[in-house]
Parts: sequence; C-alpha cells; structure tokens
Amino acid sequence: MVTLYSLSVFSGASAAAHYSCNGPLVSTLPHSSFQSSSQSSVSYAAHNAKLNRRDGAGGWSPMVTDQEPWLQVDLKEQMEVTAVATQGRFDSWDWVSSYLLLYSDTGRAWKQYRQEDGVGRFVGNTNSEAVVQNKLSHPVRTRFLRFVPRDWNPSGWMGLRVEVYGCSYKSYVADFDGRSSLLYRFNQKSMSTLKDVISLRFKSHQAEGVLLHGEGQRGDYITLELHRGRLDLYLNLDDSRLRFSSGRVAVTVGSLLDDQHWHSVHIERFNKQVNLTVDAHTQHFQTKGEGHSLEVDYELSFGGIPLPGKPGTFLRKNFHGCMENLYYNGINIIDLAKRRKPQIHSVGNVTFSCSQPQLVACTFLSSSSSFLSLPPAGSATGGFSVRFQFRTWNPDGLLLSLQLNPEPQRLELQISNSRLYLTLHTSRRQKSEVSAGHRVNDGLWHSVSLDARNLQISLSVDGESPSTIELWEQLDSRGSFYFGGCPTKDCHFPALAFQGCMRLLFINKQPMNLSHVQQGLLGNYNELKFDTCNIRDRCLPNLCEHGGRCSQTWSSFSCDCSGTGYSGATCHNSIYESSCEAYKLIGSSSGFYSIDPDGSGPLGPAQVYCNMTEEKVWTVLSHNIPAAVTVQGSSVNKPHVMSLNYSASAEQLRAIVSGSEQCQQEVVYNCKRSRLFNNKDGSPLSWWLDREGERRSYWGGFLPGVQQCSCSLEENCIDMNYFCNCDADTDAWANDTGVLSYKDHLPLSQIVIGDTNRTGSQAVYHIGPLRCYGDKSIWNAASFYQESSYLYFPTLQAELSSDISFYFKTGAPSGVFLENLGLKDFIRVELSSPSVVTFSFDVGNGPVILSVKSHLPLNDRQWHYVRAERNVKEASLQVDLLPLRVLEAPADGHPRLRLNSQLFVGGTASQQRGFLGCIRTLTINGVSFDLEERAKMTPGVSSGCPGYCSGSSSLCHNRGRCIEKSNGYVCDCSQSAYGGSTCNQEVSVSFDVESSVTYTFQEPFSVMQNRSSQASSVSTESSSRAREDVAFSFVTSQRPAMLLTVSTFSQQYIAVVLAKNGSLQIWYHLQTDRSPDVFSPALNNLADGRLHRIRMHRVGKNLYVQIDQDIHTKYTLSSDAELILIRSLTLGKVIGRENLSEKVKQAASKGFIGCLSSVQFNHVAPLKAALTNRGSSLVTIRGPLVESNCGALAESTSHILQDQTITANKDKEQRGSATQKDLAVIAGVVTAVVFISVCALAAISRLLYQQRRAQRSGDIKEENRHSMYTDYRTELHLHNSGRDTMKEYYI
Repeated sequence: MVTLYSLSVFSGASAAAHYSCNGPLVSTLPHSSFQSSSQSSVSYAAHNAKLNRRDGAGGWSPMVTDQEPWLQVDLKEQMEVTAVATQGRFDSWDWVSSYLLLYSDTGRAWKQYRQEDGVGRFVGNTNSEAVVQNKLSHPVRTRFLRFVPRDWNPSGWMGLRVEVYGCSYKSYVADFDGRSSLLYRFNQKSMSTLKDVISLRFKSHQAEGVLLHGEGQRGDYITLELHRGRLDLYLNLDDSRLRFSSGRVAVTVGSLLDDQHWHSVHIERFNKQVNLTVDAHTQHFQTKGEGHSLEVDYELSFGGIPLPGKPGTFLRKNFHGCMENLYYNGINIIDLAKRRKPQIHSVGNVTFSCSQPQLVACTFLSSSSSFLSLPPAGSATGGFSVRFQFRTWNPDGLLLSLQLNPEPQRLELQISNSRLYLTLHTSRRQKSEVSAGHRVNDGLWHSVSLDARNLQISLSVDGESPSTIELWEQLDSRGSFYFGGCPTKDCHFPALAFQGCMRLLFINKQPMNLSHVQQGLLGNYNELKFDTCNIRDRCLPNLCEHGGRCSQTWSSFSCDCSGTGYSGATCHNSIYESSCEAYKLIGSSSGFYSIDPDGSGPLGPAQVYCNMTEEKVWTVLSHNIPAAVTVQGSSVNKPHVMSLNYSASAEQLRAIVSGSEQCQQEVVYNCKRSRLFNNKDGSPLSWWLDREGERRSYWGGFLPGVQQCSCSLEENCIDMNYFCNCDADTDAWANDTGVLSYKDHLPLSQIVIGDTNRTGSQAVYHIGPLRCYGDKSIWNAASFYQESSYLYFPTLQAELSSDISFYFKTGAPSGVFLENLGLKDFIRVELSSPSVVTFSFDVGNGPVILSVKSHLPLNDRQWHYVRAERNVKEASLQVDLLPLRVLEAPADGHPRLRLNSQLFVGGTASQQRGFLGCIRTLTINGVSFDLEERAKMTPGVSSGCPGYCSGSSSLCHNRGRCIEKSNGYVCDCSQSAYGGSTCNQEVSVSFDVESSVTYTFQEPFSVMQNRSSQASSVSTESSSRAREDVAFSFVTSQRPAMLLTVSTFSQQYIAVVLAKNGSLQIWYHLQTDRSPDVFSPALNNLADGRLHRIRMHRVGKNLYVQIDQDIHTKYTLSSDAELILIRSLTLGKVIGRENLSEKVKQAASKGFIGCLSSVQFNHVAPLKAALTNRGSSLVTIRGPLVESNCGALAESTSHILQDQTITANKDKEQRGSATQKDLAVIAGVVTAVVFISVCALAAISRLLYQQRRAQRSGDIKEENRHSMYTDYRTELHLHNSGRDTMKEYYI
C-alpha cells in the first residue's frame, strides 16, 4: 500500500489561470463564421460585424421587421472565452445598449450566459464608436456565441460590431454511452491518500448517472453521482458501519445539470476537510468516519460502478454523456485511455470524441400568451397520439388542448397542483378526468405519452402505468394541436398558459421539426424562444435566510419561514424582541420569552426568563445543574469536574452579556475541611472556567485576577489570616458565597473542586443562573450640532440584504441620516423635507427611491422611528405608524449591493446636507452601533441626547409615547391599552351576560400596505405578511364564555373562548372553504375567579400563545392567509354571526360575565375607546358596562377562597384533637362564623359595587378623564395608518 502526502495538479481545466487568456478571437475569422437572423441589406451583413472595422455599412443591422434578432459567431473550435466587447455601427445612430449572450457547442442547443450574481443582461453601447468590454465572471468554453439585442438607440436602430476574447485550450474528451466505463487500476492492492484533487468537465441530457466510484475493504468509499440533475458526492473514511447502511448522506451541489452543456467539477480533500465545487457553487464539509486517509482497493471507476466478476453489469445507472479533461491526482485519465495504457481498462464502448445528440428545445416565455400550434401529422384515422417532454417550476399550466370529432368535444392536458390532469369535455356539459404523475414541476424533464384508440384515452407519465378514460365512441382530433396555451380566437375557455420548456414533440408518431416552426414553415406560435431551454434554478444559491425553505416558479422564488423564528420576504426579520427590556416596553409581564439578541443577524432566538417584578428588568438564563451538588473524595490530581450547559449557545450568551448593562452570577460554596487555595503557596485547589474556557480562581466581585473570596473584599472573613472562609480549614461548616459580576468572564462554564479527599472533607456548591439587566442599545444616542459633522463606521456588509432602524428627533427641515457609497452602488436614508423620509439605493438596476410622507411635520423635536430594509425580493420603508411603503425588486435584476466606502452616520462624504439633531438605537442587520463611544472622539457630535425623553428610564410604559414639552414631558397613551399619566394604569371593565363592546374598523387593514403601482402588479407569491398581536387580561367564573372575536367582511374570524370545562380555546378561520384551526393552549380551568393574562402573536402560519407567565407555546396554522377587510372586534356577547362555528356560536350566545382588562389588538385598544369615546361611531356598546379593576376583583376573590381554606383547615385540626361531641359543637360554631363572614363580605361588596356604579353613571369631568387617558381620539383617526409590525415601544 502506498500513501500519498502531497500532489500537484496542472490540468487543462485550469489553463487560463496560468497564462494570459484574453487574446482576440473574432478578427481573423472568415465570413462563413458569421450568421444572423436577418440583415437590412447585403452591406449590413453579419460578416461586417468585426470590431473597429468599416466594411460594408460599418457593422451588422437586422431587418426592421425582425422580431427576434441575433448575431452568431462560430469560433471554428472549442475556445475558452473570458470577455466580449461591442461597438455600434460605424458613423451612425445605430447601436445596441443591452444584449444577452448565448453559447453552444453545436450551434443548435443554446444556453444563456449569466454572471455570478445571476444577471444575464450585458451593458452595451451609448454611441456608435466607443468600445464597451464585459469581462465574464467565470470563463465559458464554447464554439458558438450568439449576441441577442434587447435594447437599442431609440433614435436609431440596432447596429453591432463585436469582438470575443479568450484562448484555445487542450481538450481530452471521452464519450460514455450509458453502458460503458473506464477503470483506473492501481499498481498495488490499495491506494491510501491523505490528499485528493479530482477535476473534470461533463455534459449530459440525462439526470442520472455515476461519474466516479471507488471503495476499500475497511469501509472507505467515494462516489460522485448525477442524481435528479444535481451532483451528489458520497465520501467516507474508515467507517464500515456506513458502507452498506441506508444512512449514507450525500453532499449535493448544482442543479439542472442535464442541460447538454458543459459543467466543471472540482473536488479537493485534505484529511477530513473537503471542498466540492460545481461551476461557481462550492460546498465545504467534513467527511464521515474516523480516518484521515482515503483507502481505495484495486481501482477507481469512471462512468459507472461495474459489478465484480461480471463485465458489462453495473450496480447503478451509468453516466450517459461526455467527460472532458478528467484528472485524478494529476493523472490524465482520458489521455491514458486514449493511448491504451495498461493502467486503464475500458468496459463497453468508450469513444474519444463527443457525439452526443443535441435535443433541441423551445421555451414558453409567458404564462398568459405563449402557445405552439401544430397541424396533425400522419394518419389520424382511428384515433391519435401525442408524445413530448417538458420541464417547469410552475405548479399550474396548460400543456395540450385540441378539438375532437364528433363536435363539440375537446381534450385538455394541464398541470394542476403539481400533477397532470387529462380532462375530456363532452357535449352534455359533462367531463371525465384522470390524473397522473407527482410533483411534475420539480424542474426535471418529464415524458408524456397520450394515446386515443380502442375506445379509450390513456395518459402515461415517465413510463408509469397509464391512466385511462373509457369512451362510448371513437374520437378523432379536429384541427390543430395547441401546446402550452391557446390563442383567444381559437379557445373560448380560460386556462393558465404553460411556462417552461418542451422538446421531442411527436404527433401520431411523427417528429415535429421546431426549426421549421421557427422559420414559419410549420404551424404557428407566440411568445416562444427556440433552440434553448431558458430554465434557471432561482433557489441556487438559496437566498432565504435563517434556514428558510426556498420554493420557486418560473419567474420568481419565495421563502417559507415557518419554524425559523423569522419573517419577511427572505426570512430576514426576527419575530422576537432583542431583549427582556424590549418586551417590558411593549407591556409584557414576567415570564418565559424567546429573545433574539442580534435581531436579523445569524444568531437564532434563545429562551430566557424575564423577571419584570423589580424596577430593573432581569434576563435570567438557566443551566443544566439547578440543584446543589455535594462533593467528596476529589483531589487536585483527580478533581470533581462539572460542566454547565445553558439555555443558549455560547455565541448567544456572548451577545446577551455584551448587550446588557450589567450581569452577575451567584456561586454558593459551603465547605467543611475543604480549602479553595493551598495555604502554603496560594495555588488554587478549586477553580472555575469562564465562557471562553479560561481558568479563573476569584470567587466574588467584579475585579478579576484577585484570588479572594467575597468575605475578603468585604473584610468579614471568620479568620482574617485567610482570604476565604473555607481556607481556615475547620471541622465546622463555612460559607464562601460570592457574586461574580465581571461581564467579560460570564457565564461560568465549568467548576472544578479539588480538596475533598481528606477525612471529614466535604463541599456543597450551587451555581445560580446568569442574570443580566439593561439593554445598552436602546438609549445609545448621539447629538449632531454641526451640519458638516458625522460619525463614520466600517463599510456595510449588506450585499444581499440589509435592514436599518433608528430613532431621530430634529428641528431641522432636512438632513442625511446615513449614507454608504460604492463605485456606482449606494444606500442612503434621509429626511428630504420636514415631513418626508426617503430611502434610496442603487444595486446596478438604476436608482430606487422610496418615500414616506407624514401628514404632520417630522421636525417637531419629538422622537420618530425609521426602519428601512432592502433584500433581493423587495425594499421597504417604515416611519412611525405611517403606512409601510414596499417596492418589489425586478426578478432578473442585479441582486448585490456593492459598497466600498465608510458608512457615514449623520452626514455624507461630501460634508453636505448633514443632519442636525439626535439619532439613537441605530441597528443595522442586528448589529447595534455604539454612537456614544464614537461621538466622544468626533468634533461637532456629542454623546447622548438632551431632553426628558432621551434617558434609559422608562417614563412611559406599555407602548406609551414620551412627548417632549418645554418644561417637562407628557405620555401619549393613544397606542396603549393602558391609561394614566405614564400609561401604566389598568383599563378594566365589568361585563354581565348582555354586555358587549364592538370596535368597527374604518377601513380594511389590507389598504395599510400602501404598495406602489409596480408592487401591486406583481403576484403576491412572497412570504405572507399576515400578523396579529393580541393581549388582554380577564377574571371570570363563567363557562363557557366568549372573550374576544375578530371578524372580516370576507367571512374570516378569530375567536378566543372558554370552553365548557373552562379551558382556553383559540379559533382561527382564515380560509372559508376549510374547517377552522382550533387550539387549546390551556387544558386547565381558567374560569377560576383569578386574573389571567393572555398574549397571542401570529406571523404567517406560526401562532405563539402565552398564558400568564408560562412559556410561549407555538402552534402551526393550516394557512398563512391575511385577514382581508377586517370588519370589527367584539368583546363579550356576539349577536348574528352566521359564519361562526357551532361551538363558537354557543359561547358567543352566552357572552361574558366578569372583568376584562387592557385589551390590545395590534395598535387598537377597544376598551379604552369604549370608555373615552362612547359617542364615537366606531364603538358600539350593548348592555351595562362598568369601569372596574380586574386585579382588585381577582385579589378579593382569592382572599375569600383563601379565608375559606384557612378556616376549613383550622376546623379540621380541631376535629382531629377533640372528642366527637366537642367536634360537633366547634364545627357548628365555625360554620356559623364562616356563614356570617361570607354574608357580611357579600353585603359590603354589593354596597361598594352599587355606590361605584352610581358614581360612574354620572358625568365624568373632562379634566379627570384627561388625567386618566391622553386624548384617545387621535387613535381613532390613525389606527388604520399604522402597521402591526411597528415596534415604536420606546417612546
């Protein structure tokens, strides 16, 4: 066995990298190398289209009537092309301003060239003489090139002169016929390599086939296989368990590799690290198994896996196609085979020229107007037959339609919901239908066979068993066969046209020549492109972030974000708040929450407990060792080691700690004859590891490096000769509890105890959870007081997606908030006028501008919120609660934003149009920018922001907005469900059986999107924007009961009810043709007279529910549909809703008896509206409605229950210690006392209730009402202009 440690590869595949490959290839070509779709005249012929030449009319121009013009160049042999250049027609007004570039080996089957960012359109000329060169992002090896003009001078016509740059290269080709292979046999029994480099190019029209295989007896194997048009690599090192198991996992790269065009493959392995590259896409991974070398026995096979001892028999489907420049560790396999070297054994028929047939396809471009009409061929008597192949991404589309004899019957074959359906429409307005196939919109080629004979019509897909329709009479075709669609004049039935590719069309077993169709000699067509299949995989690479699942149609892709914790068109935005502080600012109470510390960044959400019972909001992260641990028998050489695993990853912990103002972790350490430090030399006998794994031996405080305990820092150790109580080494229990508070070392990841192996030695420790408070980013602010001043930061890393959010306040009429420039690209957010915020950028498709205009000035020296986002699907701009502005991105435009300058905040690079005012909470792609620290070293900028509403103390609670005044501040509670001067007073109402509050929405929520005209014309296939936030508290003893109902004009509804057993039920009816989704988050009885808090949050299909302080529970809806045309929200009894389910109707008729408090639906607070706007047309009140206090009511109920329990327990104790007679007497007395007490409490409660109701029934003074609630009427006018995803929580 030979082991190879290093290898060098110099292959033809990388020839261009070793020498200059940019020579001109067109200038010396003969006239015969040029062809075109047409020419205006002889002097405008294609051979005049050489760069800088003035032959003929000085270039090529097509006829004015040419609908699909193109210019074709034959390079005479395979060349490596690295660049192309264009020029207009000499001394004319004719030039091409943009064009497509197609390439082909044969001049028949073409493929469009796309740059690495997927853009296929090249920039052309702006005049007739300047030369515009476009370098190819990845070289292409081809013989034929075709230039297809897309835009030209509007004041002239198309004129073109071209040049192609590149070089020739050495090509070694082998042709495999699907039953052949090449075996490379080693000189010894096995070959063991620590490093492997394998490179090759291949092309095929089949989606399956083995390219490479080798295996060893110890379990090693390597297999490179074409599967479903993708390339799978199976690689295992020294793991016999995986050799024959069904659990072999492939690394998959590429897509649509069966397109008959060359694809390059490069595999690099060093030990267990592997890089697999197909064309421009690379996967990095580690191999399976325990070894570091690949051990292969006897041979490597290329093109198939031959069965040992049976030549010509193969285990898997062989590769059918051509390979070129096949190198294995520097060895040219094809060259050895061609020279018949003994190391190569040929199985079957392997030839050394590529003679694969070119299967010519056509592309149906439009989903509304494409069609191909072909006349019947051959004899159609006694039936007809149709065969063809197709590939598409669309789940729906018409493949074939034809009229039948006898009239007026017709036959349709269409894709519907990813299956094929064959429908026969008869004269009696009846139809017969059969289906076949499954997921036929997977982008692969599928073959269809349709036969009508012998009184039946059969449909077969991909060779499967046919589905048949039985006939009463023989049917024949009548007129033309329509493929992919049907012109309106010939078809009187609506059908979605097919969008995809077709090839190998046969009618009555006669092949249809598509070239004749293109030339107008056969049939008719509309919106077709011939000689190419223009399919592309828009999910490669996957542009959905955070694990979002990509799906696609022919013209676009969409992201399924369900289960990711993110939302948006590309799953970019976290659905969770970034901290517990942020949850408190939106009115949440203590409980378990998921927080996303870096927002839209790469870290996922972490589960924490938010303790909001104190003034500070504590974030608590637990670990896997919650109980105290007793240690005995450990020594320094054999210590007790305990590792801690937290409810968050190391990266999440680091982000949470660094983003908090302060963190701490308590370590309780009780000891008996167990020291922490050696008394002789002071070396630690026990220690702990910080979050980075570094050893630490201090046991309290925030000063690291000092080997002391808390008692030493506080100067209260039991023996002042030692720095720790445990170091006194006494037989009595001692305590060295300390609180670790140096942030950079937290949390504790491991504890090591080493001195409990002596007689009587023992230690007991308990490590508390990590506790942090404060969010440093929320109030991080900078003030700009010079127009020329700015803060600068490193260049934005925002190629594919970016989100920018911040708050500002200013008195200036305009100013740039931030700007980042590239060579041509840029991104900018600015206040363009006193009431307009503008978000503008350019990624190469031309400048894009989104503006949001406020009906009130934004330079009012109050805080305003801005959020701008741009991704490959869309751009959006949000300002405060104004309508969200969204603009769809072009489907085939440039996706990458390329920036190279610094990021300027508060100004621009030109130091003009600078911002004057304050900016705070600047966050870009989940990263919070430290404005205060940068402002300390920048002239014209100061840290912080003056004003009452600029501090970290929460002056206004529960979504209340802080409004600056000249001598103080006031809280605007219009967007809050709470009232009072600081928006923290509960708004509660008591209901009886007839009571209800209905809030009517002025206009549908769907209008809030305010999409541009461009956006509205695009199909809404992107991820759903459906979102609801619901929160309320209640106290009741009634069951069943109706708590809340939201209904729409489109018969959708949401209902929250208490069932007959008191359990909570949530009903979501989003699709009227389906049954509603019903969830029961709490099976226990909530009709128990206690106060319960319910929070519901929906994003798309994901519904998150929290009851009281329990952890959020996630549920998945059957639909992600939005609520369309919201009609009303009702609290309590519901009357006359026919679309409600029967069980919901029962609860609705019962109404609600009890107390409802602080009800919030998105930004609407219906209870507050009912109390403060009783005369409003938006609020309808039925039955008695009394302002109450749910918390006090629940507390009084709880006290009564508690008093009864205590009294009963006392009664029970007395009965247990007394005689039977005394027991009876005492029981009678106690019962009487309890009865009198309850009656007295009931009488007092009723008296207080009547007195309070009488007070409320009178007129409420306006000044008292204003002190309770800030003018709520503003909410009635603005409630539809807000967006429910808005997070203006801090003001």
